[in-house]
Amino acid sequence: MGGNELRHAGARPRDARMGLVLVHGRGATAEGILDLGHALALPDLALAAPQAPGMSWWPTSFLAPAARMEPYVERGMAAIDAAIATLVEEGLSRDRIALAGFSQGGCLALEYAARRGGLVAVFGLSAGLVGTGDADGPATEALYGFGPKAFDYATRLDGVPVEITVHEQDPHIPLARARESVAVFDRLGASARLAVTPGAGHGIGPEAIASMRGHLNV
Repeated sequence: MGGNELRHAGARPRDARMGLVLVHGRGATAEGILDLGHALALPDLALAAPQAPGMSWWPTSFLAPAARMEPYVERGMAAIDAAIATLVEEGLSRDRIALAGFSQGGCLALEYAARRGGLVAVFGLSAGLVGTGDADGPATEALYGFGPKAFDYATRLDGVPVEITVHEQDPHIPLARARESVAVFDRLGASARLAVTPGAGHGIGPEAIASMRGHLNV
């Protein structure tokens, strides 16, 4: 599958109660992340999922320096813009569209929300914010050998639910970055929550699906 493709499932946007854009992780596909939408068992959702070129939104860790990340982040956000625009063009207002992603896709979803706003809910599953630039400070073990990032966002997300999940020992998402991300969203006015799964792992558990369903089944 090439890039710049969009997959749909669920209700037709003009008939849907709500829309949900789903963003896949590294090495995965748009079709695969649609399974998460189906697992919510909410047939009145209109689902849309963009496909990353080469099945990856960026070639490195999301913790990499901003100069390496930014071109890929912009490309990924453009893909989310296009997915949202398609739902809107087909009859669903933007203020009824939520955004969710897993791993790389979760990081991209969180970054999109912080930079663009205008969503009804956001779910970063095994994810953390990418950041807007590099911050002063040394590389640390808590950030897996990478340096700190700046999180300079002008967006207001007053009252928007933002759910971030992570394993206590996640090989890709440092717990420190997930915690920092929640603090950033709190600063932007969101109703942010971090759910930490004990032990090691990197995945989507039933608790995360149940929480998403609770926020979207309104």
